[in-house]
Amino acid sequence: MRTSDYLVDMAVLLTLTVILAGCIQPNPFPALTPTPTEEPERVLDIYNWETYINPHILNAFEQQYDVSINYRTYTDDTDMLDDVRAGRENYDLVVPSDYLVAIMRREGLLYPLDKRNIPNFVNVDSEFTSPTYDPGNRYCAPYQWGTAGIGYDSTATEGEITGWEDFFDRRYAGRIALMDDARSTLGVILLYLGYSPNTTDGEEVAAARNFLLDHADAIAAYAPDTGQDLLVADEVDLVFEWSGDILQVMGTHPEIRYVIPKEGSLIWTDNICIPATARHKELAEEFINYLLDPEVGASLSNYTHYSTPNRAALPLINAADRNNPALYPPAEIRSRLFFLVDVGETANKLYEEAWQLVLERHGR
Repeated sequence: MRTSDYLVDMAVLLTLTVILAGCIQPNPFPALTPTPTEEPERVLDIYNWETYINPHILNAFEQQYDVSINYRTYTDDTDMLDDVRAGRENYDLVVPSDYLVAIMRREGLLYPLDKRNIPNFVNVDSEFTSPTYDPGNRYCAPYQWGTAGIGYDSTATEGEITGWEDFFDRRYAGRIALMDDARSTLGVILLYLGYSPNTTDGEEVAAARNFLLDHADAIAAYAPDTGQDLLVADEVDLVFEWSGDILQVMGTHPEIRYVIPKEGSLIWTDNICIPATARHKELAEEFINYLLDPEVGASLSNYTHYSTPNRAALPLINAADRNNPALYPPAEIRSRLFFLVDVGETANKLYEEAWQLVLERHGR
């Protein structure tokens, strides 16, 4: 081999060596590794009425599903509505009354339910499926139902109370309390006066307002869902209250009674719903499904002393409650009970304005 050829070959070899060495050098940039993703936050924010759930249900759900529950309460579901409208908190579950569900649906405040995540919905009694305020139960599941009536201290009244005429008897002037709830209180006064509790007639709403103004000196308080406490504290002798609230104190205060007025009163269904701003929708649906389990549903109603909409839970309800006509009214009593419905924005303003005058006269 000639020297010149050798030198050329060596030059080629060195060039190839350098090129190949460059090809197998380690990458100067470290390989990217996936960032570990955090587990979905297992927190459930519930906003409910006071004294309206068995605490054991919350504790059991937390342990069984590895969840932390933030549980807050209100005494008036119009306050809840204001909070949801304002977006002050991103609640995962709220418990509005029937007519408020219609309002919240209309305003786009509720998230539709995915029934695939709520298989226990089959336990709901047919009477509570597809109500007029939520056709097809698209947005809510029934939570509890009951009536509004008169709770009274039988030792103070020295006899039975049968209706609104007894309630407003001058013998009890200054010793009666009504609920601080515009639609409910004006509604039963409308019934007493012979009108519909869902009237949209301004003159009829004014008549109910004037009745309360005319009896202002007889009314000791407009209570925010605490009428039972006023009875127990002997601050009043008669109250207009929700059935379960009165029944909750009757066990330890046998002198207290509850009656559905003969002139008529209200029946209602409270519902558990997911606000449109909820952060944990699927977890909220798990909780709804849990509540609709027969044993859990019975535990709920046996604690609250309200009526269950859960057909499968009914056999597990305490016999005393199950056979109580105040909790499960027979047809004759049911014929005198009326649901409140959404009366529309114009009529709602009539009720709100009438109620404001009533509270102002009461010094509020």
